[in-house]
Amino acid sequence: MKRFFKTFPFLLCVLYLTTPAWSQDSTAFQWTPEKMIQLDVVGDPVVSPDGELVAYEVRETLMSKEKSSFRTQVWVQKTDGSMKRQFTQGEHSANNPRFTPDGKALTFTASRNDDKNQVYRIYLNGGEAEQLTHAENGVGSYKWSPDGSKIAYTMTDPETDEEKNRVKEKRDVVLVDKNYDFSRLYVETIKENPEDNTTTQIAAGDFDVTSFDWSPNGETIVFSHQPTPKIDDGRKSNISTVPADSGSVKSLVDWKGADGNPLFSADGSYIVFESSGGQEEPIGLTDIYRVSIESGNTPEALGKTPDRSASIVEWGPDGESLLIAESRNTLTALYRLPVHGGDAELITPEDGVYDDFDLSDDGQHLVFTFEQPSTPPNVYTSAINSFNKKQLTNIYADVDFPEMGKTELISWESKDGMKVEGLLTYPIGYKEGDNVPLILNVHGGPAGVYSQGWTGGGSIYAIQYFAAEGFAVLRPNPRGSTGYGKKFRYANVQDWGYGDYEDLMTGVDKVIDMGVADEENLFEMGWSYGGYMTSFIITRTDRFNAVSMGAGLPNLISMVNTTDIPSYLVGHMGGYYWENEELEEIYERHSAIYQLDKISTPTQIIHGLEDDRVPTSQGKEFYWALQEREVPSELILYPRTPHGPREPKFIADVSNRIMQWFKQYLKE
Repeated sequence: MKRFFKTFPFLLCVLYLTTPAWSQDSTAFQWTPEKMIQLDVVGDPVVSPDGELVAYEVRETLMSKEKSSFRTQVWVQKTDGSMKRQFTQGEHSANNPRFTPDGKALTFTASRNDDKNQVYRIYLNGGEAEQLTHAENGVGSYKWSPDGSKIAYTMTDPETDEEKNRVKEKRDVVLVDKNYDFSRLYVETIKENPEDNTTTQIAAGDFDVTSFDWSPNGETIVFSHQPTPKIDDGRKSNISTVPADSGSVKSLVDWKGADGNPLFSADGSYIVFESSGGQEEPIGLTDIYRVSIESGNTPEALGKTPDRSASIVEWGPDGESLLIAESRNTLTALYRLPVHGGDAELITPEDGVYDDFDLSDDGQHLVFTFEQPSTPPNVYTSAINSFNKKQLTNIYADVDFPEMGKTELISWESKDGMKVEGLLTYPIGYKEGDNVPLILNVHGGPAGVYSQGWTGGGSIYAIQYFAAEGFAVLRPNPRGSTGYGKKFRYANVQDWGYGDYEDLMTGVDKVIDMGVADEENLFEMGWSYGGYMTSFIITRTDRFNAVSMGAGLPNLISMVNTTDIPSYLVGHMGGYYWENEELEEIYERHSAIYQLDKISTPTQIIHGLEDDRVPTSQGKEFYWALQEREVPSELILYPRTPHGPREPKFIADVSNRIMQWFKQYLKE
């Protein structure tokens, strides 16, 4: 059973997974943004019910004169390594591989016939892919019923005839917060001839379905839902049940805060789910609860995980515990959490980043991805009760990687004694005693985290590219970061740009004291909340030669009224600025735009033209203010780009432009 992924309301959720396979000429691989983004990406492994096969996605990059996109195909191989083959072909991507409950076929989603995402099936013993669903507006997420006779899926409301006519007649006026297109729940009954399938919409009502699960007997579906599709309304989600053949919706969990990812117990008597515990926690807090299927019961909290940002993977093989994924400082980990009381038990070693877990039906075969700073991601397997990972894929076998810059974990004390960790990547060929330029790279969120993942993958910040150009890169996890527990994550509430600033700058001082960083050549870059810190850092110091602000928010007052997640900023600031003079002062004190007279550092500003998370106006406002004050600055805008580039040419372009900007201000 594959888990549903939560969508966190962080200011920056743009994480480019880079689990590669080199599918082009690899004879002259270099650490450049262009080469790095062209490394293929592996992910979403799923294991067959009997544990003998694993399917996974491999994403390739299409970069030519007129192309700048990604394409994903599904691969299948045996867990004993005796067979491996590409399972899907063609011009269209294939995603979301899932084995049918009987293990005889593999299903996936693709947009092949009408540009609408549908579920397809291929039998493992051969044959052509056959289309199973015919969702008018395409399938979102999907799950097989336990007996394999039905598929439940979500679909966003298609355009009505009236809406289509409005577009044709140029009357398509947008009414904000009106006429929502909801994600609704459907069940398709699978016939021997897929053309005879029947589809039923279940769970009638105007709410947005976010995740769901089948009961063991296939008679009921439990689902989480929020009042509107607005991302900010994810903090108001609840859980209900509905008969799988349609009927009345029965509320199961209806209290304040966010509730999601419900999962039935093996006997169907109760569900477990992720929750903020009956209160709104816009900064981020997720514990695990259980509740009886009988309505009216108060949910019961399970044991707390170390970071309290728990994500349910699925049931453990004993049926009495859950597998939970969570950040663990600069690592990610898998825990075993008892459902009848007890503490979370760490399963995975503390040696790298584990992700994308899936467990076979017999509970004997766990598959996942694993990576380290110098170890590219691949798919692995292990027994769950005696963890010992075995590598299954080796998609970099034909890549002759050049020398890498070493990455190490360092720690230091902030100005107030707070312990802070960070990852320091050295320039390639670094020798002890060398003084080198240092880039401070601030993550998004602020509840993001830098983990010990592969540093050679394509990203808006191509770490090994900067290392190849002679720069050291410090990636700190200041207060507010995920992975260090609730207290640390909440430590920057009403304190943006102050305590976290000290965490960052004492980290820079640490690297200088180590004899690594040249204090005459300091640079800084960050995206989203990292971009916010960029704008604020240069109001507090002129130590940096130059900085690069990506999708930053220098004006919190205009930001809170225009972002698609206002509650996140309100949670950190303590309310809206118009509520009283004290709150207005807090917003202004934490906004760089109100302290322009203190800025002299050359500033590059990068933004997407379709950014709803941090609207483009934030970047433009800061740029024109700096221009008025004659601060050296440049503004770079990417078309078709939301809160971070999606097209490979643009992703590669970011690091190149940052390097060009920094080199202008590099002192000999």
